[in-house]
Amino acid sequence: MEEEKKSRFKRICVFCGSSSGKKPSYQEAAVELGRELVERRIDLVYGGGSVGLMGLVSQAVHDGGRHVLGVIPRTLMPREITGETIGEVRAVSDMHQRKAEMARQADAFIALPGGYGTLEELLEVITWAQLGIHRKPVGLLNVEGYYNSLLSFLDKAVDEGFISPTARRIIVSAPTAKQLVRELEEHIPEYDEITSKLIWEEVERLNYMPDSDVPT
Repeated sequence: MEEEKKSRFKRICVFCGSSSGKKPSYQEAAVELGRELVERRIDLVYGGGSVGLMGLVSQAVHDGGRHVLGVIPRTLMPREITGETIGEVRAVSDMHQRKAEMARQADAFIALPGGYGTLEELLEVITWAQLGIHRKPVGLLNVEGYYNSLLSFLDKAVDEGFISPTARRIIVSAPTAKQLVRELEEHIPEYDEITSKLIWEEVERLNYMPDSDVPT
């Protein structure tokens, strides 16, 4: 049983809403994801704050004894962080730096239900994967079909020639945290011939560094 819970990931970045959503299932999924990370001994990187789904997933990971790193722009700190701070908070100068730091610290990504911010973060790391900037799995926790319309749009984009079938397979989607993390563990990224030859200065910075200053 112990062997089954060993993970190839040390830290996973979770994108999610600062609201809790109207359905209890969204909140339950956030807690379930946090507990799944704990079971697999995976630490959390997220956008900071202790409200909404962000607060639920980070609290679950923290309560389970794993390290939690919240990366947040200084401008958002008074409005976004409420109550007792969960885990370590790393203040950065702006939204661009926030996303780059979250990506650098993690070696996989998962998106819970959320709004504009969650979608923007998700699509950016997918685009980075498409361009070969990073080689980290990207997962979509599709709770009760929340992201069905997005997945349908992506399939339409493939049909119309705007997204390649290879790029479409970047996204790993599952309805439960347990199933999603299991599929991410088994996922092997694909890259087309042109992308694999691109050289990006950001690659080394975005790859997970074992000697990072984040405690383990």
